[in-house]
Amino acid sequence: MNFRKRVGVEQIGLQLAPMIDVILFLLSFFLLTWNLARYEADLEVKIPKAKNGELPKRLPGEVIINITKDGQVNLNHRVVSAKELEEIIRGVIQQYPDQAIIIRADEETSYKEVIKVLDVCRAVNAWNIAFATNRPDMTSSQ
Repeated sequence: MNFRKRVGVEQIGLQLAPMIDVILFLLSFFLLTWNLARYEADLEVKIPKAKNGELPKRLPGEVIINITKDGQVNLNHRVVSAKELEEIIRGVIQQYPDQAIIIRADEETSYKEVIKVLDVCRAVNAWNIAFATNRPDMTSSQ
């Protein structure tokens, strides 16, 4: 007589509902924490091309200043005056002293408008300034 109880082999199933919940949570997390300052590109600003260049070190308080071809200064997708720009940059420099101030000037912007922004940076002792450029197309350089 065999009194042993037979243990049935349970099939292991894949639970889709918890997996979908986790994936949706991760997706929403990455969408909410995405670094949008990186893509703060004013579509009206057509920046010049440069063959050599390197990406600046990224810090949380990144400042990207867009200068349109008519001399309008934009920061965070809004037009700012020189005084507002000075206050914003001063606050960022106090929190992040090594932060690069990135200037995206249109290739048709007059030099005078870029100098005005540089004067504001100098007034608040911002020494780490970078100019945004695009790399030339590989086909146009040949």
